[in-house]
Amino acid sequence: MTAASSLLAPHLHAFFTTYLGQHKRASPQTVASCRDTFRLLLLFIKDTKQIEPSALALTELDVPTVLAFLTHLEQHRGNTVRSRNIRLSAIRSFFRFVALRDPERVDLVTRILAIPVKRQEKKLIGYLTREEIEALLAAPDRSTWVGRRDHALLLTMYNSGARVSEMTTLRCEQVAIGVSTLVHLHGKGRKERAIPLWPQTSRVLQEWFRERGAAPGHMAFPNARGNPLSRHGVNYLLQQAVTKALPGCPSLQTKHVTPHVVRHTTAMHLLQAGIDIATIALWLGHESIDTTHIYLAADLAAKERALQKLAPVEDQGRRFTAADPLLTFLTSL
Repeated sequence: MTAASSLLAPHLHAFFTTYLGQHKRASPQTVASCRDTFRLLLLFIKDTKQIEPSALALTELDVPTVLAFLTHLEQHRGNTVRSRNIRLSAIRSFFRFVALRDPERVDLVTRILAIPVKRQEKKLIGYLTREEIEALLAAPDRSTWVGRRDHALLLTMYNSGARVSEMTTLRCEQVAIGVSTLVHLHGKGRKERAIPLWPQTSRVLQEWFRERGAAPGHMAFPNARGNPLSRHGVNYLLQQAVTKALPGCPSLQTKHVTPHVVRHTTAMHLLQAGIDIATIALWLGHESIDTTHIYLAADLAAKERALQKLAPVEDQGRRFTAADPLLTFLTSL
């Protein structure tokens, strides 16, 4: 074992360039997530152990260090359990690569891979009502360039159920305008899907593209400098729309509106319109239909319709009553 191969840097360089870049052809979002994880990890080790990242040995990334980093994310950076688990997933992926590249490190790899994923509460998803989403779409001032862009973006996002990353990278040629207008989205895992657009969305996009002289290669929704909008930029314009819509739709005050909530809203409205769950999964670009079941769990109206179909049981029968003290104790647990 050479001194160079005992350092973290060569392994990390090969992980990003060879493994993620060539072997897996990971998406830019995946690469960015892994990059941010290791930037945070290396800065944490530099602060706690006073070791420069370029001089860090691979063996310094032991279980106590990784666990301390994960605790730091939650307690000092305020990360959620989900974010903590995403960072752990990136570290695990790196160490699986290390096991293939350097089999002598299998003991270290095995211990890192044994770090458990933390359980988290699964809350019902949030979504907007028809009145709330209509208030948001009407909020941008369409007498201005920015307002017309924001209206076109929000309408396309709601129509397509696109992820925010799919909207920020959307180019004009991905919108096929004709007898049937479609938007071609490039989703997670390099999966592509085509979503039909309403006539209203088609008209708005045609007018918007005509105004800005859109050509192949141009971003569909650029910022004021002509560059792609960032995720924060999309969230900012959405929050502006929420603020403007509040006087006419006070119920928005109780909602935490994000770009992903707009995506959830699309799915819920499709479900409430009677669209089957498999079609909704294809619409959203879910790899597994199990992911789409969260919308069934959140649809209270569907549960109420199911309840109405059940006849009430007139004779409830006698409930079991424990006579023995031990059984009474167990029943009380």
